[in-house]
Parts: sequence; C-alpha cells; structure tokens
Amino acid sequence: MIEVKERPKSRSGNPAIHIRKIGVIGAGQMGSGIAHVSALSGFDVKLNDLSADRIKAGIATINGNMARQVSRKRITEEERQAALKRITPAETFEAFADCDLIIEAATEKEDTKRAIFASVCPVLKPDAIIGTNTSSISITRLASATDRPERFIGIHFMNPVPLMELVELIRGIATDDVTFDTTKQYVAKLGKTIAMAEDFPAFIVNRILLPMINEAIYTLYEGVGNVEAIDTAMRLGAHHPMGPLELADFIGLDTCLSVMQVLHEGLADSKYRPCPLLVKYVEAGWLGRKTQRGFYDYRGEKPVPTR
Repeated sequence: MIEVKERPKSRSGNPAIHIRKIGVIGAGQMGSGIAHVSALSGFDVKLNDLSADRIKAGIATINGNMARQVSRKRITEEERQAALKRITPAETFEAFADCDLIIEAATEKEDTKRAIFASVCPVLKPDAIIGTNTSSISITRLASATDRPERFIGIHFMNPVPLMELVELIRGIATDDVTFDTTKQYVAKLGKTIAMAEDFPAFIVNRILLPMINEAIYTLYEGVGNVEAIDTAMRLGAHHPMGPLELADFIGLDTCLSVMQVLHEGLADSKYRPCPLLVKYVEAGWLGRKTQRGFYDYRGEKPVPTR
C-alpha cells in the first residue's frame, strides 16, 4: 500500500467546514439511500435527477423505506415526518448553489460522471465539497474533471445505504485535509463506520467482492453448478447471507461488469477478466432485479433461476 506523506493543505487554511446542506445527484437506489440517511441525521437535502418524475420516485422510495423503519420501531413517526420535510426536489443544478456538500450517485460510467461535474461546478460556492459514490473509478481522475480537485473525495456507501454500516472514504492525490476532515465528520454524524481506502481500482470492498461474484459466474459458465446450487452452496457452506448470483442481481449486472472492467483495465491482470456469461447477460439487457431478469427471473410470485 502506498502511503502519501504530504497531503495538500486547504486553499483557505480554514478548519473543517460545518456541513448543513447536501445536494445529491441521482435519485436511484444509491442516491435515494444517501438522501434518506442524511435527512434522518438532520441535514437538509436537495435531490436531483434527470427528470421531475425520477425525483418523485426517489422521494416515494425514501418515504416507503422510512415507513418500514417506523413499523420496525427503528425510528419514530415524528422523526420520519421531520426527515421527509428536509428533502426537497432539485430539478436543476442551480438549486445546489448554497449546498456545502454535493454527492454524485449517478450510473457507474466515467463519461457520465465527468459530464455531471463539468455542469455542476460552475454553480457551486467556492468552498463546496464534491463527493462521488463511485464504487471503482479513480478519484484522482474524476477530480481532474472539476474546478476543485482539492475539494473532491470518494464517499462510497454500501447498498442498501440505510442498512449497511460501512462507508469507504478515498482521497485523490489532490484531496486536502479540510475536505477529508469535513467528510469524516459528515459520515460520523450518519452513524456509519469509515474504512479508509487508497485510490486503487475498486478500492477495498469491491476489489474483494466483485472478483468473487465474477468467479461464481465462471462456475456457472463452466457448468460446475447451476444457479440454485451455487447460491445454496455459498449461503450454507460459507454462511453468506445472500448467494453470489443473487447478490449480483441485487447490485445490477451492468454495475458488476463495469467494476470488473475497471479492475481488468486498471490492474492489467487476467484474473480480473469479466466472465463472458456476465457480458452476455448485460448485452441481453438482463441486468438483475431492476430489469426483472438476471440470474433469476423476478416476473412471477417468486424468483426462478434462469440457468
């Protein structure tokens, strides 16, 4: 592991800033989860996506998930109502002008993320921090697409965000101490545990998890076992809460493929080569739960293996 001995200092020399308002770009599974936990922790949240309908759908998801938390007595009804009032739609990036922290949670495609940063940076206040929820892409490289690499950091939440306790923090080569300290304080206020990762492809969790999933797909591809046998073996034999193929469907097969491609290209090691069967499923549009078909077919009353 490479240890960076000298970190850039803040441009202003100021101590960690106080985060009050957060902008979230992307109202899908990850973005809505980030907005959810942030609002429950007392932050004002502005939620953005490509359309008003997507934002409404994201807020509806948050409402439903918070209602489940109330029914399970994890939060009170008063806390749910107060948190929902803290979340407001942001149909354009101009709504982020007074935000202290922006978290990008768009699709795991570098070109998309870079285009977002190019569009959002001009409307942000000078000291606003930009965080990316990327699960695999270089933080240093993404930071170079902004006007504030010192104020850029990787904030990788685990899925589902309201339930998972871990957040990976990843500094780019230019990330300054103020940005790092401020982001640590934000994550701590969410009640999450921080794992520090260096800026290498896929960081820690996905560097370990995705090759395991890819190997499970190779095991299926080579006929060692069928979908049900592989998932049962890992649930009961390794005590995993979810089999690797079921987990791949939950993550999204397109995301799994993107992470494996980043690993393969970034580390130039054949052990990270995406399984051809994973490529075929993605080409077919069978991306898992979000498209109702992946390694399981979710269109009936219960999931049915597709192989």
